[in-house]
Amino acid sequence: MPNIKKEITDNFGNRLRVRVNGLLIQDDKLLMIKHRMGEGKAFWNVPGGGMQFGQNAKENLKREFYEETGLTIDVGNYLFVHEFLSPPLHALELFFEVHQKGGALVLGTDPELGDEQQLIEDIRFLSLDEIKLLPLKEKHEVFSRINSFNDVRIWKGYFNFENNCIK
Repeated sequence: MPNIKKEITDNFGNRLRVRVNGLLIQDDKLLMIKHRMGEGKAFWNVPGGGMQFGQNAKENLKREFYEETGLTIDVGNYLFVHEFLSPPLHALELFFEVHQKGGALVLGTDPELGDEQQLIEDIRFLSLDEIKLLPLKEKHEVFSRINSFNDVRIWKGYFNFENNCIK
């Protein structure tokens, strides 16, 4: 069994990362991914990931979305930025609204990690009530502060909520 904390630190930690995140809302449900964060620990967030040099934000988000979900998307409105800071992780996260263009929903992979180190363990559309039932430490802080999916569409600007990432 790999050391998840070490894998996360080695692959994503101790440097500033710029991430793109896509909010796909269909039938009043939000597409979310469950990441394995260690023994019995999980973290739910929307599809997305680190930007690659030479690709703009929309290209990066389309790539990341496809890798993690099997879906092709159109990138819609830029919504807001969130600064995630929970050492050894530090990221500026750009959030966009996205719309499904094609593909079929599948449990994807993270190409930065080998087969034994994959963190993605579930993917599904969750209602607002289902998201609210997730423990605070198991979901991105953005999703513990919404009362409707429209909230994330009207937020503008910079956010740095107290990060409650699993340590």
